[in-house]
Amino acid sequence: MGKVQSRDLEIIISGCKKKDAASFSRLVDAYSTRLYGYFYRLCGDKNVSDDLLAELFVKLLEKIDYFRGGNFDGWLFTVASNIWHDRLRALQRDDKALQGLREELELSAKQNRMSGQEMRMIDRLGKQLGTLDEESRELIMLRFYSEMSFKEIAESRKMPIGTVLSKVHRAMAKLRELME
Repeated sequence: MGKVQSRDLEIIISGCKKKDAASFSRLVDAYSTRLYGYFYRLCGDKNVSDDLLAELFVKLLEKIDYFRGGNFDGWLFTVASNIWHDRLRALQRDDKALQGLREELELSAKQNRMSGQEMRMIDRLGKQLGTLDEESRELIMLRFYSEMSFKEIAESRKMPIGTVLSKVHRAMAKLRELME
């Protein structure tokens, strides 16, 4: 469905606050692809991404009344980011989780139907993204895989836009350096 026009989005959100199933369905249709892509690029696993997306939409049902207007995309991706960070904290409690995530990424890459060269490039990109610090990796995911504008990222992170631009630029420079 892609990005929703602001007036349509206001109507959809209003319907969601009234617990209207059709409005919630439209909201899911409008955002599920971008949110799934965001989660998938963070973790590299289809099943985990599906779980995170489902968790997000359940959370959205619970929290939609807390949205008081403004930038809905920023608010929604902040909720998604919080869910991702909760997931990371849960994984960090278990020393074996990191190894399991690596194995899941490798299995996911093997199951992909791309050519060998494409697979190697994506695998290499995923590994290099994994070497970036958590904030840099997440900013790249928000900007390029979740299609958020710099302004939306700045608002959701409560940072000046110049700071976001600078951090994304440095993260991309580091990623390019790692890929060479």
